[in-house]
Amino acid sequence: MQLTHNTLSENIREQAISVLNKHLAAAIDLHGQIKQAHWNVRGPGFIAIHELFDKVAEDVESYSDMLAERAGALGGTAQGTVQTAAKQSFLIPYPHGIADEKQHLFAVAGSLAAFGQSAREAIGLATNAGDPATADLFTEILRGVDQQLWFVQSHLALKVDQIASAAKTATKPR
Repeated sequence: MQLTHNTLSENIREQAISVLNKHLAAAIDLHGQIKQAHWNVRGPGFIAIHELFDKVAEDVESYSDMLAERAGALGGTAQGTVQTAAKQSFLIPYPHGIADEKQHLFAVAGSLAAFGQSAREAIGLATNAGDPATADLFTEILRGVDQQLWFVQSHLALKVDQIASAAKTATKPR
């Protein structure tokens, strides 16, 4: 831990830094997954979906910055290398070899939903630990993820149970 004048106890800061780094790894992975879809999507709606994925990836990249900077502000070290993200991300690996726009939309929607669910859990963890600022950060990120999920899944005619299923299958077993 770095020296800081932050008034949260070291224990609270350590808990927050741990959950921030967990989500930083997943956000870096999520960004890469969305760029993978952006580069490889094909189909009649190509340009709209290609541009949508670029915007979603841009927003997710900003979440990585927010998570890393909060960890640093608490006296921690942001663990944001690609190697760390690959080892620590809780998202399932993105499927290679797909091109169909619906397959990419479904895969991206599942990863966004899984990331959003974990952010919801992080809000509770940060709140219970006594760190309302980290909880607020996760609330802000969740609001953005939910909006991006809405944009992505609006291109699909999926039922609620299909989206819930996609979110469950987009995380690694814990």
